[in-house]
Amino acid sequence: MCFSIARKGIAVFAALAAAACGNDAPPPAPPPPEVGVITLKAEAVSLTHELPGRVTAFETSEVRPQVNGIVRRRYFTEGMMVRRGQLLYQIDDAPYRAALDTARGQLARAQASIQSTALQAQRYTDLARINAVSRQDADNARAAAQQARAEVAVQRAAVQAANVSLGYTQVRAPISGRIGRSVFTTGTLVQAGQPDALATIQRIDPVYVDMAQSAASLLDLRTAMAGGSMTNGGTRGARVSLLLPNGAPYPVEGRLQFAEVGVDASTGAVTVRATFPNPEGLLLPGMFVRARLLERIVPNAVMVPAKGVSRDEAGRPTVLVVDRQNKIALRRIETSRLVEGRWLVTNGLSPGERIVVEGGEKAPPGTVVKVRTVRAKAPPAAPSAPAAPGA
Repeated sequence: MCFSIARKGIAVFAALAAAACGNDAPPPAPPPPEVGVITLKAEAVSLTHELPGRVTAFETSEVRPQVNGIVRRRYFTEGMMVRRGQLLYQIDDAPYRAALDTARGQLARAQASIQSTALQAQRYTDLARINAVSRQDADNARAAAQQARAEVAVQRAAVQAANVSLGYTQVRAPISGRIGRSVFTTGTLVQAGQPDALATIQRIDPVYVDMAQSAASLLDLRTAMAGGSMTNGGTRGARVSLLLPNGAPYPVEGRLQFAEVGVDASTGAVTVRATFPNPEGLLLPGMFVRARLLERIVPNAVMVPAKGVSRDEAGRPTVLVVDRQNKIALRRIETSRLVEGRWLVTNGLSPGERIVVEGGEKAPPGTVVKVRTVRAKAPPAAPSAPAAPGA
């Protein structure tokens, strides 16, 4: 009886095992990993040098008195625009008017003595011919006449000097621009040649931006521009853009105007100067900015986002390329510089190829992947070439 039960148990176990083996199907294959790719395109890219710069007024004039006196009136509002020749201050002119009147009176007296001394000289000359007077007296008379004429010239110059001093009591703007605060107020005694200026006028449209560039970079810039089509005549006239202290781009483009003739021995840098229009007054003297000097434009550049470029063990740049069969391949490339978050590729890639920029860590080389197109950030438009001078 026991043997029969055991046989039944073995039969049941075998049936269950056979049923289990009949349902052991292979698991489904996992889906291919998904990666984000971009398709490379040839595009024009601007290559620039970025340098720190400082804004300087185009013209600066410190208004100082030319005569001594009390400031009687101020004719401007601090911070306003003034024109060249505009009256700014009135210094008490009473002493200078009196001096002018005195000089005019002395001139009139000198002019009155000319005729009498001239007549006396002529009379003594005639008498000397008949020996009525000595030759010495005749010579003295002629000398007195000449001295009277010289005195007229001296007094005429004194009148002119007094007139100039009187004109200096009206302090006028030497240049056009924006005037700052008035250091001296009405009733203050001012003196000619004093160290403190009455006020300062600055012309801020246009303005200068001074930048410090290494001598090697300046030579590279000149070489690149001499062989390009951006400017004529070396770096002079090179195009410059600005970033304001808050990071916003300045809306108006400038031109490189000047490079210092010497190199600073302590820093190895050369000061270069650009000119910028400043109609809205956004650029203020003393402001620190970031300047970008346009070196040249690469017409058919291949650009790869920085997040799509890796490095191998030797530090060489590599990318993951997706072929037509959607298979991943590792490729070594050569790059030049980073421009707006993208690498400029000089060798190893061609327009039309697909580069992995997202999900590459899930797809080693040789893996077949599912491709998802990533919309690349639109690059800044390359500026057009400037018109020829005189166009």
